Amino acid sequence: MQVTFKIEYHTIWGESLALSLKGRKYPMEWNSGDIWSVTVDKVSVADLKEYSYLLMRDGLISRMEWDKHSAKPNGRQKSAEIVDSWIDCPIAGCPFPQKHQAEKFDRPGFRGAGTAIPVFSLRSEKDFGIGEFRDLRPLVDWAASTGQSIIQLLPINDTTRKGEWKDSYPYSPVSSFALHPLYIHLQDLGVKETASFKKKQAELNALPELDYPRVFKEKMALVRKAFLNRGAKDLESKAYVKFYKENAYWLDEYAEFCAQRDANEAEYHCWIQYHLDKQLSEEVSYARSKGISLKGDLPIGVSSDSADAYFHPELFNLDSCAGAPPDYFSKDGQNWGFPTYNWDEMAKDDFAWWKSRLKKMSEYFDAFRIDHILGFFRIWEIPSEYKSGLMGHFNPALPYSADEIYFMQLPREGLFLEDPRHPGFYQPMITPDTSKLAQWQKDRYNALYTDFFYHRHDEFWRKNAERKLPELLSASGMLACGEDLGMVPDCVPGVMDHWKILSLEMTQMDKGHAWPYLSVCATSSHDMANLRLQNLEAGKGDMPAWEVRRVLWDHLNSCCMLAIFPIQDWIALDETLRRKDFENERINQPADPNHHWRYRLHLNVEDLLTEKASELRVQIEGLIKDSNRYC
Repeated sequence: MQVTFKIEYHTIWGESLALSLKGRKYPMEWNSGDIWSVTVDKVSVADLKEYSYLLMRDGLISRMEWDKHSAKPNGRQKSAEIVDSWIDCPIAGCPFPQKHQAEKFDRPGFRGAGTAIPVFSLRSEKDFGIGEFRDLRPLVDWAASTGQSIIQLLPINDTTRKGEWKDSYPYSPVSSFALHPLYIHLQDLGVKETASFKKKQAELNALPELDYPRVFKEKMALVRKAFLNRGAKDLESKAYVKFYKENAYWLDEYAEFCAQRDANEAEYHCWIQYHLDKQLSEEVSYARSKGISLKGDLPIGVSSDSADAYFHPELFNLDSCAGAPPDYFSKDGQNWGFPTYNWDEMAKDDFAWWKSRLKKMSEYFDAFRIDHILGFFRIWEIPSEYKSGLMGHFNPALPYSADEIYFMQLPREGLFLEDPRHPGFYQPMITPDTSKLAQWQKDRYNALYTDFFYHRHDEFWRKNAERKLPELLSASGMLACGEDLGMVPDCVPGVMDHWKILSLEMTQMDKGHAWPYLSVCATSSHDMANLRLQNLEAGKGDMPAWEVRRVLWDHLNSCCMLAIFPIQDWIALDETLRRKDFENERINQPADPNHHWRYRLHLNVEDLLTEKASELRVQIEGLIKDSNRYC
């Protein structure tokens, strides 16, 4: 049907309104009385279940409504008119521009505490050498018993290629939608706990760390047998048909991609995803019933050998890799090995791929971490012929012409790299060789270097981020948290504050200002040493429990909205429960591209609910209550 949308809104010069419907924006026209209107053809009743209005300025989203609209016109009509009013936030003191699906985040002054742990690091009596979605239930019970409100996970997307150690890297998914098959619980597939099963299970669970290749081989063999035993029946069930219909937009491509890779049936991979979704959804529902929100992790990149890149190569720059310039984590910079995004192509359909990705993610998570949020402003791009992050450049950027460099009387060799996106133009090298320059040349180049990396692009990169981030944030009701560490441009904090994206604050990476309320404070991340290792690396040996308590209290007592700590740091409060060989508690070494992601808890997560962990629970509950973060 043809629908005319009308809304009254007073704008100032340069502002306009747009309708957001079916994932697209429709510019509206101003009429007398400050009435904005637009007529859209081929609108279904289903399309009208969720739509909203956007305030635009200079072609960018400037303001969004608090909540979505919903209308129910007679579907038999050929045309309809809908008159709306702008939806403002009804909660006095709420700092956010948009409603969140977890209501607690919108409570004025809300402060919560939580735990960070990868799914693969969980350990329980019933798993099979690797953490599983079912292991989240006892973790949720433990978190709820101590007054925590959030559990943060690493990415849970499928990274399967050959079942080798390379696949253990959670930030290189082969699908932005599919869940990792290794997180499936075998017994739910009808796998019998035979003597042979229990023997292999005991062997794998006895290992102090994850043996990824071995677990993959053993576990996926059992998954395959389960499919042959019951797959045909499952595929005919109403529950499966419903799942397939709702997920066909990504599932068909992913299943075909996997089937070609493994030379088997596409239905097999659909079946695995059906069971993974069922298991995770049940744990998510349970967590929410206990007042616990799960916080997901949105990887900044997608691998070039992924289903996304295979079926949609136009969305990626396959001639380059994303990475990071030298920083706290790596003096040589980082090369992450996945392509950068073709944002101009993505913008043609209003970032539909991103919106679908985030909408799917919101089925499981109430909050999410935007991995390397700086990548939405600009990305450190490394031509595929290079491995070192030192050979990278910013994309997009405002490079210098050869004439500009010539008139500054500076040589290009050793100081500049040609910008592959702008032939004949040059960017300063991140680690230039100025040893052969005269002092006046050094001074001139240093001024240029500082301007280029810290000032020249402020407005340019701000607009670049404002073009993308609001589109992404409007796609779901998840609380957005940005990982804003490293070489942060001056424009980043302003954009994050405007859209109320929580920043990440850590004492090891001081930003030179007091921690704000809209932030997540943490003792460390998966890329860093936890508290006891930090103490060891500082030459002070192991950190005693009383000092761990002091550090955690300092964070919990801060004004930050969320305080989320690695589970290793929580357990370190108890001298009897903490891991003895704590040198093996580190999750990742960012400087090592071949790092094996293998960390597992040294105790079963169920143990955290037993009598022997009662003192730990009391300590955590007391810290959370005393810091007014108890939920």
